[in-house]
Amino acid sequence: MARTAVGIDVGSSSALAIKGAWKGGTFHVSGFAAGQNTSGDVGSGWASLAPGFKLTNARVGISGRDVNVRYSRVPEVPDWQLRNLMRFEVQEIGDQSGAEVASDFNLLPRPPEVAGEDVVLLAMSRESLLDEHIDGLAAAGGTIDAFSPNSVALYNAFVRYGVVQDDTVLIASIGAESTDVVITRGADLLFARNLSGGSKLFDDALAQRLGMGAAEAESVKIDHVDLAPGARHETAKGEKATRSVLGAAGQITSLLQSTVMFCKSQVKLSGLKLDRVLVCGGGAAVQGLPEYLSAGMGVPVERFDAFRVVDTSGLSPEEADLLSENELESVVALGLATMASDDEAYGLELLPEAVAKKRAFMGGTIWLIAAAVLGLAFLGYKVSAKSAKLDSIEKRAKSFASVAARAERVHEQTKDLVEENETLSARVTELAAVAGAGEQVARVFDALDDNLPRDFWVTRVTSAVAVDDDLGIERGAEKPLLTVNGSARPGTQSPTSQFQTFAAALQEDLDGVSLNPSFDRNAFRIVLTHFAPPAADSDDEEGEE
Repeated sequence: MARTAVGIDVGSSSALAIKGAWKGGTFHVSGFAAGQNTSGDVGSGWASLAPGFKLTNARVGISGRDVNVRYSRVPEVPDWQLRNLMRFEVQEIGDQSGAEVASDFNLLPRPPEVAGEDVVLLAMSRESLLDEHIDGLAAAGGTIDAFSPNSVALYNAFVRYGVVQDDTVLIASIGAESTDVVITRGADLLFARNLSGGSKLFDDALAQRLGMGAAEAESVKIDHVDLAPGARHETAKGEKATRSVLGAAGQITSLLQSTVMFCKSQVKLSGLKLDRVLVCGGGAAVQGLPEYLSAGMGVPVERFDAFRVVDTSGLSPEEADLLSENELESVVALGLATMASDDEAYGLELLPEAVAKKRAFMGGTIWLIAAAVLGLAFLGYKVSAKSAKLDSIEKRAKSFASVAARAERVHEQTKDLVEENETLSARVTELAAVAGAGEQVARVFDALDDNLPRDFWVTRVTSAVAVDDDLGIERGAEKPLLTVNGSARPGTQSPTSQFQTFAAALQEDLDGVSLNPSFDRNAFRIVLTHFAPPAADSDDEEGEE
């Protein structure tokens, strides 16, 4: 069954929400809402949104200065090492900015020109921005699915609802203060970016050059500006207004051209050439803008009509009319809703750390705990039930001692129950060891994350129930042991001293742990356990003698 979701795009001038589900090869819209963000901040944007449907499973788009979408090329490495590389990069950026950062990454299709490397798209956002959106969503009675960059939503909208050919296409969503851009080759995403600057450049130019207020500038932009080369203006006001915004139109052109140049340098595709450009967003509605951009960039430019293949029959007449008025602005919201509903969509999903931990707990850990509790309860019930049955059989055996054949059967049943009880007891012991080993692994990983020196790498972590004479664990009394193998980067200063400090930090953080560390050249090995027997107190023993 298709998953119904909501895509929400709260910008500095508008707030849009699309509800629906991806099924049958297209998106079926069942709800649409739009609001005008008069103050320009996140809170007022959410306050302006008054949908007639619940904002559940909401995928919220993010863009602007607090969002950073980066393109990286990294060597081919295992998934765990790639996660570490991205985590270190995010941590470094967070330390530089002095703010908590939420992030996610995903691999991009590898271009034929790139060999021996993986191409990674990394998205980061200040958690303060995400918290503002979560507060607004909560006030509207909604629930968050995830946050995704608007540029990634724009890509998903293009590959699902655009005309995809074997050509290179730049798709730009021109908002009021920011522009989200992606470059694709066929259905493959080559580059994604969010840029500062949008249609407000036109409003500012009109206000400055013609001495008018923001509301009047917006009205003049819509009614009188025509950027098409060679356009004939019916009024002197239209001609004057158009001349006033030519500089702003040139800035938009430069933004898109600089994106192509930046993509060439980052992707290292010097021969990359655009075949066409698609524009959407509120800024794309400026009359003559596609023709102006086409003249400046030397390729065909069209407005992106993403709703031609979208099923809107589930909307009320009022919602359908409202969507028709806002189709250009709603492309990103459509892409967000598609990502939340379609499991096969390319995605980057950001969440504040607290929300991510809560979701991980509710989605996995709590079920494991519940399963363990139920398992132990079931074992206890079985043991109790079997014990009661055993008592009953013993009483019957005493009462009918004269019936030898029946007494023999009771005897065999009793033996079976005793064996089953021993098996269950062994399983209980095994489950306890597994639970202890799992807790030990979790604590050690937290300690490694806090104390591992910068130039040290963990190459392998193994957990096993085993013997270790150095830790006092003898054969026949095996305990869960955790072995951490790793190495230091060649050329690391004072690796032995760093390792000793590292081992001491682990000993201090892991209360009650017994360590057996060793360091040889650039490789280290630490065997540890929380289950070692307590060391004998020699002074007490001498006193007793």
